[in-house]
Amino acid sequence: MEALILTPDMAPLSRNIEDYPEGIIIPIDKPYRWTSADVIRKIKYTAIRHFGKKNLKVGHAGTLDPLATGVLLVCIGKATKLAEELQSHDKEYVAGITFGATTPSYDLEKDIDRFFPHEHITASSVAEALPAFIGEQDQIAPLFSAKSVDGVRAYELARKLHREGKTLDEAAAELIRVSRINITELECIEFIGASAASEDPRTVPAALIHPLAGGGMSSPAVTGTESRQISNASSRINVTDNSELGLPRAVVRMACSKGTYVRAFARDLGEALGSGAHLDSLQRSHSGIFRVENALTVDQAISLLSAPKSL
Repeated sequence: MEALILTPDMAPLSRNIEDYPEGIIIPIDKPYRWTSADVIRKIKYTAIRHFGKKNLKVGHAGTLDPLATGVLLVCIGKATKLAEELQSHDKEYVAGITFGATTPSYDLEKDIDRFFPHEHITASSVAEALPAFIGEQDQIAPLFSAKSVDGVRAYELARKLHREGKTLDEAAAELIRVSRINITELECIEFIGASAASEDPRTVPAALIHPLAGGGMSSPAVTGTESRQISNASSRINVTDNSELGLPRAVVRMACSKGTYVRAFARDLGEALGSGAHLDSLQRSHSGIFRVENALTVDQAISLLSAPKSL
């Protein structure tokens, strides 16, 4: 890979795009409640101004859901040709999963639609259920996803069906082609039982999840950079607050292939445990060789694309 890979400690880039003949890759830690398109718009606007090139190509290698954080690879110039290859690499996620309730989107973007028994779910039962999900398997993506259905984004159909009161799980099974995925590792790294879950169930250990990913009461104090990220978050993205329900939750680390929907895994894990479940937080911790701890914030990326004209 000959493209320049940006790191947080780099000096600002030259203003001549020809100095980067193989293009530029920026591993971004995508902010919470930003769409992947939001990040691309911000970086592209800055890069066009920086390099003075209106037709500059900027794209990403694998979208992240708005309520997810973590590694989003932004490609500039000729590096956009690497997007498909980069997207094919294995990924690792850290997912917070709440049991006992489902939502139409399988995450916090939609309100709870159904409740399920959950008193029987324990750390042991979650750990015992995980091995059955390791290996190659078929998966039906959430209807609230970017999957294409006859040339239409699945989430557009989902919104229409949701307004009409249709059952989205059945619609997804009928409309979305089954994908073959491979989950190589699964580990339950934390479990909070129902009786101990009175705090925000979206809270995930700070060492594992971006502090904004959960938005929970026990999250670390918001920094100036994070405050700007919140203010720039898409106003279109709804986030439900299920913090007072006291439902059990698990934090699961997953290593998997391209095309795996962690929201769908949460749905299937809930069913396997005789309950329902939805994602309450998600971080893409690795994407190929790229790790979230080495990723740049949006502000850091912009600072590297703000060199004085003398450079």
